[in-house]
Parts: sequence; structure tokens; C-alpha cells
Amino acid sequence: MTLSLHAVTSSFVAEVGDVDLRNELAAGDLAAIRAAFATYAVLVFPAQDLSAVQHLAFAWNFGPIEPTVDAALKRENTRVLAGIADIANIDTTGKLWNAGDRMRSFQMLANRLWHTDSSFKQPSGYASLLYARSIAPVGGNTEFADLRAAYDALAPETKRRIGSLVAEHSILNSRRRLGMAEFTDAERAAFTPVLRPLVRTIPESSRATLYIASHVGRIEGVQAEEASALLDALLAHATQPQFVYAHRWRVGDLLLWDNRCTMHRGRDFDDLRWPRDLQRVTTSDRIDAFAGAVRASGARASY
Repeated sequence: MTLSLHAVTSSFVAEVGDVDLRNELAAGDLAAIRAAFATYAVLVFPAQDLSAVQHLAFAWNFGPIEPTVDAALKRENTRVLAGIADIANIDTTGKLWNAGDRMRSFQMLANRLWHTDSSFKQPSGYASLLYARSIAPVGGNTEFADLRAAYDALAPETKRRIGSLVAEHSILNSRRRLGMAEFTDAERAAFTPVLRPLVRTIPESSRATLYIASHVGRIEGVQAEEASALLDALLAHATQPQFVYAHRWRVGDLLLWDNRCTMHRGRDFDDLRWPRDLQRVTTSDRIDAFAGAVRASGARASY
């Protein structure tokens, strides 16, 4: 049976049915998924039953798999295979993190900020594939914002203002927003800021999009107070209800999204009571994806 597609809106988020991701996809089905991904930016594959190896194998259809944060910091995680980011609230023994656990802040609570996966890496993130192995009975939705539609709705003067601006991204910036102030030498070395434009164009659709996240810190050529106000305004604009889809997780859901033109955040649930096991694979964008934009801006530092 040919796969089926059920759109949430005409251009953002679609459910994909009649496909079993445990198996190698037929060329026609993979082409249809790629085409849908270019249009909708977020795809939901319900009722999957994937091993970790099958999860990784499907992800390879969307580019090379990036190293996880754990790998970047040379932290061992025996719960998951290499290449899989552990988004659970349990440790390697299966116990829930306690309220004061630093990893709870660094990972679980930070994921509740609006962000884009791996905008702070070089190369940055392209596709993320998040799989639900267990979920909490209440709460814990994941929300997605369409940064293409948000850009389209900006006032012309705002588009002109931000069109050539370049910002620094680092995962430590988002952690500072939570009040974290102490970082190890290894964390500072692994997450040196990288430059990213505030606006980019998606090659497959030729659509312009905002490229913002809680990982953004300094904006080149803009005073700190003005940069903070600008970012806050863009985040508030992009996360208005008309641009946002909220996903209620079911065990076996696999969500695929395009980090180049979306933001997402995890919503609150009682993570000190309910174990939840989500596992993510993220693939890398082209290594030179931002070269032209950064050079054109005249900004310093590497991209």
C-alpha cells in the first residue's frame, strides 16, 4: 500500500500513515516523504515499533548523523547507542533524576525553552527524529513553531532590519537563561559560539525563514540591550498561536522535523514522578550552509 499523508495545515505538519519504518523504504515512498518534508517541515509517523538500530537507519536517509552532546563532552551513556541523544528523565540505572540533578537542568528543563536543535554546532542540525518509547500519562506535549510563516508575517521594515544580521549561538546561552552560571572547561571548549544569520533560505522550497533560538546570545553590530529586545520580540512573534502546533505524544510516535525552519519546546510534565523515554537522532546540515551569509555580513569569526 502506498503511504498516506494527512496534513494538519496546508503547509505545516502532516501525519504519515501506511508506512513501516522498520523496513528499508521503497524509492517512491522515500521520495514522497522527502517531498512532504520539504512542504510541511514536521512529519508525524504514528504507531512505529523501532529498535535503536532501525531508528538510526531511517535517520540516515536525511544526512550524516551528528555526534550528541554527550559525545561532544566525552560523557558515557550506556542507555542508548552512539548517535542517539537521550531525552529521557532517567539515569543509566533507570532511576528518575532528582530535583537538584545538574543534568535535569542542563537537558530536561532546557528543552522547555524554544530552541532549534544544534544551531550551536558546526555543522548545524538539519533533521531531528524523536521517538517515544514511553510517555507520561499527562502533560509533556512538544510544540513546534513554523519560522517560515513567522518570517512571512513580519513587517517589511523588520525584514529589512534583520535581513543581514548575524548572531552567536551556543548551548551555554540557553542554559544561562535558566540561571546556570558555572560551566566546566570541557563545556566551554565544546560549545564555543558560532555565527548564524537571523534569516536564511531553505534550498528545497526557496522559502525565507527566521533562524532563531534560545541559544542566541550576542548579535553582531547590535548593542546588548537592543539585541536582547530584538530577540525577545522575534521569539514572541514566531510563537504566536497561528504559527504553533502542539503534539500530544503516543508511544510509538516518531516525529521528524526540519531544524532549519522550525523551533520547538517540550512542555511541562511531572518529571519527578513519571518516567518518560524519548530518544532523538539529529542529522547534520551542509558544512558550508552559512558561509555566504556570514561573509556578506562582514562578521568576524568562523561559521
